Amino acid sequence: MIQAILFDFNGVIINDEPLHMKAYQEALRAEGIQLTDEEYFNSLGMDDQTFVRAAFARSGLPLDDEKMHAVIEGESKLHRVMIEDELPLVPGVVTFIKAAARHYLLGIVSMSRRTQIDYVLDRVKLSDLFSAIISAEMIHACKPDPECYNRGFLLVDEKRRAAGKLSLSPDECLVIEDAPPGIRAARAAGMHTLGVTNTVSADALRAAGAEVVTASLADWTTDTVHYIYDRAGR
Repeated sequence: MIQAILFDFNGVIINDEPLHMKAYQEALRAEGIQLTDEEYFNSLGMDDQTFVRAAFARSGLPLDDEKMHAVIEGESKLHRVMIEDELPLVPGVVTFIKAAARHYLLGIVSMSRRTQIDYVLDRVKLSDLFSAIISAEMIHACKPDPECYNRGFLLVDEKRRAAGKLSLSPDECLVIEDAPPGIRAARAAGMHTLGVTNTVSADALRAAGAEVVTASLADWTTDTVHYIYDRAGR
């Protein structure tokens, strides 16, 4: 039976992958690097440092830590301007999170930096609903490595045991992801998966191992989670 739900962030809570791509294209162009749409989407699951290193490596250009951090900060500033007036939240996600928080422990597992996650959650007043937040600063290996979901599981389980409840098992966790690397990471961690087609196709999510794929979380309730994942395990 599902006891916890772990959400990816970009593409699941905030639908901003195209905005991050545009911001990185501009930030990298200033360094003489042309980033294609295909290159960006082939890099889903990477944290910012890994992404920038890969972009410079493809272009054969030197990169030191100072320049890497400058590019990342430049992208971050451009992205913040793009979402300043209106957050591109995924339709239905706020309602789903608020409903899910009444029944499940919730966590976020993302390769984004903590400041970016907190900025969005604070604006929509959802911060208090999450028992655990895993961000890029806490992880050594990017998705599809399962490290991030293993860490998320440990934090959520710690919260559960602190409340006097029995420890969780990974198969009592549902992961909601929008990209193949995240789906593969969750499956490798032994968790159930729900793919949302906000970023890539349903076929790509299924090929990565998503058990269920949906076009929108607006179509989901806690009853849906119970019916599909709990009943299927009987």
